[in-house]
Amino acid sequence: MFDALRGFLSNLATPVASRRHFDENDHRLAAVALLIHVADSDGDFDKQENQRLREIIKEKFELDAGTAIQLVRDALKSDREAVGIDHFVNILKRVLDESGRLKLVEMIWDIVFADGEANETEESIVWRIAAMFGIGETDLETLRRSRSPGHWPDTSS
Repeated sequence: MFDALRGFLSNLATPVASRRHFDENDHRLAAVALLIHVADSDGDFDKQENQRLREIIKEKFELDAGTAIQLVRDALKSDREAVGIDHFVNILKRVLDESGRLKLVEMIWDIVFADGEANETEESIVWRIAAMFGIGETDLETLRRSRSPGHWPDTSS
């Protein structure tokens, strides 16, 4: 009972703009924070990456627009506050099976290639995440090739 009261009072003392709507251990928050971290790893979280991030959230998490925006806000805040990516990876490792981890790395490649190319910093971080997930080089390279712009279907016809 006292914990509930303490939580209520804490929420009253916290400005609305800084309140989190997604729990710090929510796998969706961890996944989006990881996607944001990768997108910003080259110091340029550009329009294409932002757009692709929103598409992924809408498609994969089936959230309404307002909730998706809040998830991005909370994930941005979590990424800024994080010392590294280990916390996010550990949450996701507890929740996702091998198939889920492969799908998440595929989403990460989507973000990396959203602007048409992957730079060395982005690739390095994806390789590190994959290693932390226990994803081998063969699977990682297959996912990379499937998401790279040279393998995207031609939609101009």
